[in-house]
Order: sequence, then C-alpha cells, then structure tokens
Amino acid sequence: MAENEFDVVIIGSGPGGYVAAIKAGQMGMKTACVEVGELGGVCNNVGCIPTKAMLESAKHAHEIANLTEFGVTVGDVKLDIGVAAKRSKKVADMGARGIAYLFKKNKVEWVKGWGKLDGGGKIAVALNDGTERILQAKNIIVATGSRAKDLPILRIDRDRVWSSDEAVFPKATPATLGIIGAGAVGMEFADVYNSFGARVTIIEAMDRLLPLEDKDVSPVVEKAYKKRGIETLTAARLERAEVGKESVKLFVKAKDGTLKTIEVERVLVAVGRAPIIDDIGLEAAGVAVERGFIVTNETLQTSVPGIYAIGDVTKPPQWAHKASHEGIAAIEVIAGKQNVHLDYGNMPGVTYCHPEVASVGLTEQAAREKGYDIETGTFPWSANGRARGIGDTEGFIKVVRDKRYSELIGAHIVGPGASELIGQFVVGRHLETTVEEMARAVYAHPTLSDAVPEALLAALGRAIHI
Repeated sequence: MAENEFDVVIIGSGPGGYVAAIKAGQMGMKTACVEVGELGGVCNNVGCIPTKAMLESAKHAHEIANLTEFGVTVGDVKLDIGVAAKRSKKVADMGARGIAYLFKKNKVEWVKGWGKLDGGGKIAVALNDGTERILQAKNIIVATGSRAKDLPILRIDRDRVWSSDEAVFPKATPATLGIIGAGAVGMEFADVYNSFGARVTIIEAMDRLLPLEDKDVSPVVEKAYKKRGIETLTAARLERAEVGKESVKLFVKAKDGTLKTIEVERVLVAVGRAPIIDDIGLEAAGVAVERGFIVTNETLQTSVPGIYAIGDVTKPPQWAHKASHEGIAAIEVIAGKQNVHLDYGNMPGVTYCHPEVASVGLTEQAAREKGYDIETGTFPWSANGRARGIGDTEGFIKVVRDKRYSELIGAHIVGPGASELIGQFVVGRHLETTVEEMARAVYAHPTLSDAVPEALLAALGRAIHI
C-alpha cells in the first residue's frame, strides 16, 4: 500500500477518534489520524480530564475547610487556583503523551494538520508546517468533536467572557463569577471557583438546576450549593449584557418578572456545545447534516458509503464515553463484524460536582410518560453507616423499576461516590437482570456500595434500614 493510502483515516483525535484509531491499529488496519492540535481533543486537553483534576483540587479545599469536626485543626490555608491549574495541565499532558505512545505501539500515523473531505475517499490535509498532503482512504471516520456555544447577546471573548476552555486554566480566582447555564459544565465550574473563594452566581433558564436529571435530584444540589454561598437563579433569563474593561453587567429577568442587575468580574457561558462541522468538506462530499449534526444510521455510517461519523458531531448525548464506544463500533463495522450494537439508553451521565450526580436509564417522570407502571425506591445517604463516617450524607440513591417484570428502568444517585456507583446499575441493565436479582447480591459492609441493595429493596417495598 502506498505511503498516502490507508485502510482507515480518522479526522479528529478526541475520545472517539483516538480510540477508533487504536482499535483499527490493533485489528491490523493501516491507519492515520488527522489532528491539528494536541492528541486527545477537547476531552483530554481542556475538558473532561483537566476539569476533573481541578475538581479534585476543589474537593481538597472544601474538605480542609470542614476538618474541625474530624478532630483536625489546620492553620492558615492558602488557596492558589493557578497552582491547581498547572497541576491540571500536567494531568492533561500526561494523557496526550499516553495517546501518542499508544499510536506508536499500534502503528497509527498522526498526521498533524486540518483535514477536509475531498471526495472519492480523499482527505486534503493542510499540514501544520504550511504544506498540504492528500490521503486516500478506503474508510473515513469523522470525529471532529464540538466547541462551546456562545450567546448572541454575550459573545465569548476569552477575557471577560469565558468558555470552559478559559475557565479550566485560570491564572487567578476572580472575585466574582457569573455562570450562564446549570448543566454539568456550569455546575462543575461553580464548584471549583466557589471552593477557591469566588462569589458565584448561576443563572439557569429552566426551572431547576441540572434540568435533565430526575426532579428529586435538583433540590438536593440546590440546597448544598446555597449552603456553600453559591447563588442560584432558576427560571431566569439573561436579557442583555454589558461587557466593560473591568467587569460584566448581566441584566437578568427573574422568575417573578423583575429585572435584576448582576455585576461580575468574569462570566462563564455554559449553554452547551456545537458540533464542529464547518470547513471539513461535508457539503462537497455529500454528507447529510440535520439540525447541525451529521446524520448516521445504526452502524454509524453517513449518507455517503465509506464515510462514518462518531462522537459530538452526531446526535446527542455529547459524552466522551459515548464517542469512545462509537469509535470501537465503527471499526468493528468496517472490519465486517456482525451484530454491532450500541445501547444509547444504557449510557450513564455524570456531573462531578459536590455532591456528585450520576444517572442511567429513565427518570421517574420519563418512565411514567412512556407508559410504564413503575415503583420507585429511595435510600438516603443519612441511613448509610459509611456515608455518616466520612461525613457526607447529602442525597440518596433512587431506583425506578417496572412493576410487571421488575425491570430496572433507571437509577439516580446524588451524593458520595455517585460517579463510581452508577456503574453497578449500568452492568445490571446491560445484563438484563431484575431488581430482585440485583438486590440479592451481597455487598461489603460498611461501604457506600451497600446502599445499592437497600435502594433496590426500597423499590420492592422491602428496605431494611429505612
């Protein structure tokens, strides 16, 4: 095969693209991955990985402030968000180096530049050195990811008005921070900046924080945030904004119809992400796009044979783990494997704030709307010995089950260990076990995980410790 001819070329090296590239290399395909920036895309370099490192720093700051009740008294505590940001960058850089190593190990070529579809299986790459290279591929995977959305009335200027890209590597803590949007991104950064001393105000157009989660989750998080001094304005709309040299004035229409003026040093716009589909040759190649997303079928193929799309450029949700699994599935389809299946209904969502929030499956409301005859069970962390021991009792585990077959319809966790515990419910749903069967499993005591069978038993009306 000639130098510029490949079995698979992936455009983009985010969690979908780089995983697809490694999988293709493992299966013996001649593979190239086109990436203009650092390997790992948004997730590794300015998103999932560094933000979780920042949240870990925030967690320690929060814990230190509350150590007295554990019998530990500390002296003067210095908070330096710049140092935390430097550590976060090191964590991200380790990930990028790891991907580069895996590319080399699996004989994946990293083509450094901007790739565009050029018809007939060709990809025109504007290389970072100023030259051009034309690649020829039997199969192409578009994995270009997404970028932060801004607002017509509040454009991101990367100075006073931030996207998450700027918020993740700050040099200093702003005295005041306004956050537009109370989804995962907004809530996580509210946690970080509050922990490092900023006065944070969250503005959300929907009637509650984390509006996509089960309705019982939102009040728990709102109460915890208010206790920490974070102001939350729900059912509130940003009417206009004035960006000055030293501050930003936000004019917000409150729930009661009054106009409230909020002046802050910085603003984070966290209203979602838009697929990167401009200037990658989709129209010229004939790839169908609908509502800003690339259209794919159940095997991740686009409207053009031999071209696939994965991750944030396709239909929501825009999660890294969704992209990675799509990357593996796309390569398996290319390899001719049968029965490739992605269960989008069994992919967990996590918000890594404190208290943590995680869920899988349907909310109680969605289950009822779909016509399920359900029963719910809720087990509070206050009834779990381990949670009491670590001093983290906010929240609960909630189970939604179908009465007829005792099918696990959904699980919702708010509180300690939520991001790790949700995996048990994902596995249970994947294996199509019943709530009864899951509840019979024996869990170590005292652990956070032994709240899982209690929540399952609660959905059966047989909880022991409540």
